[in-house]
Amino acid sequence: MTTKAADNTLFFTKMSGTGNDFIVINNTQGKYILDWSSFARQYCTRRTSVGADGVLIIEESPTADFNYRIFNADGSEAEMCGNGARCAALFAFEHKVAGKHMRFNTLAGIIEAEVGSHDVSIRMTDPFDLQRDILLDIGTQQYRVDFINTGVPHTVVFTEDLSAVRIDELGRAIRTHEHFAPAGTNVNFVQILQDDHIRVRTYERGVEAETLACGTGAVASALISACFKQVSGPPVHVQMPGGDLAIEFLFDQKGFSDVWLSGGVEIVYTGNIPLNAMHSGIR
Repeated sequence: MTTKAADNTLFFTKMSGTGNDFIVINNTQGKYILDWSSFARQYCTRRTSVGADGVLIIEESPTADFNYRIFNADGSEAEMCGNGARCAALFAFEHKVAGKHMRFNTLAGIIEAEVGSHDVSIRMTDPFDLQRDILLDIGTQQYRVDFINTGVPHTVVFTEDLSAVRIDELGRAIRTHEHFAPAGTNVNFVQILQDDHIRVRTYERGVEAETLACGTGAVASALISACFKQVSGPPVHVQMPGGDLAIEFLFDQKGFSDVWLSGGVEIVYTGNIPLNAMHSGIR
């Protein structure tokens, strides 16, 4: 849905991908000329505004079905977000921007997506920059972690008792550790369950807190768990506080490829925001 310029109103859809929630905006007509960074900081604030982990902007693209941008709650623009991409895919299908099978541009590269009857799947860009057994000194403790970029940087920390980990405290310390400067990293704490199941909690860069789910983090955790921790699969089933995700992939001497992330997506509600009080407006 779009708005007439005279309305001075921005229409949005609130969506949730396994607990990751987003404000989704259709700007394929190019009507909205906003400082999206400031917009995200204002409207992602919980309790005093709409509240969300991020803002997704759907734009026209000459080379794909659409262009996808994501702004984190702190206003930073991210290269990619797995659950956000799945929300964007369902939104694009529902608004006839794309069919059930689609391709869209992200800062991390081209993403393919399929909208099914019960879930939405995306084919990720090939992960890269795998680093094993990194030793980090944090306070008086030393932690052995792994790292991989699944479109955005992710660190994976294995633990035998996920409920005992102080996610925000340790996550923040690793996220800002000098080893990952200047970009920083997302941080995933992983507990191996059984067979092809793992449990994951994620401290997200840009949100600067634990979120209910993280698609790219689920992928990073699944890849490293399956290939180096004797977890069976693919598929690897990832339990996160907001729900479950499934990860399919190939792995050989050349690395990871053909990575798919699948899970549920929900449309929570639609609404509109008056832009009178904002410095930017609409065309």
